[in-house]
Amino acid sequence: MASASSVALSGRGARSLLQFLRLVGQLKRVPRTGWVYRNVEKPESVSDHMYRMAIMALVTRDDHLNKDRCVRLALVHDMAECIVGDIAPADNIPKEEKHRREEEAMKQLTQLLSKDLGKELYELWEEYEAQSSAEAKFVKQLDQCEMILQASEYEHLEKKPGRLQDFFDTTAGKFSHPEIVQLVSELEAERNADIEAATSEPHS
Repeated sequence: MASASSVALSGRGARSLLQFLRLVGQLKRVPRTGWVYRNVEKPESVSDHMYRMAIMALVTRDDHLNKDRCVRLALVHDMAECIVGDIAPADNIPKEEKHRREEEAMKQLTQLLSKDLGKELYELWEEYEAQSSAEAKFVKQLDQCEMILQASEYEHLEKKPGRLQDFFDTTAGKFSHPEIVQLVSELEAERNADIEAATSEPHS
């Protein structure tokens, strides 16, 4: 076990870590752009989204996946947005340009960490972007599943069932992991029941 003295930071290392943590802390104040564009009141932040994704990864029952890696991927995948913001499809920024901006942001962020830690975080981000592992593919589906779960919650809070249908349309057919397929099926059944109940209510 490492002694306390062996893990202590230098003054410069502590300053860099503090700068890193302050940058990452900005994710608490970066709203998810999709909700902003749909005029959702008090939209969640990027860190709100990533936190529930990490919990979803933590509670997976798929023993074929490296659960620890899934949690790490979930926590890192949108980290660059603390610098570049949440770039949404409606922003009409080409995919290549979005990737370039986020790549530069990740380099900026990881340079504030020790060489080994910076390399670990950067490689996790690259793995997710390239969808180069089973874990990255699973976390990508968690990303989309968490989004429609949040959409359904906003519909419920606003008492407007079906208002955010376009989020469901853009994810249709994109789920293949059995656990997520089952979760999405249950979510859609509940949501469809709410929509049906709302449309059958007599209007005053």
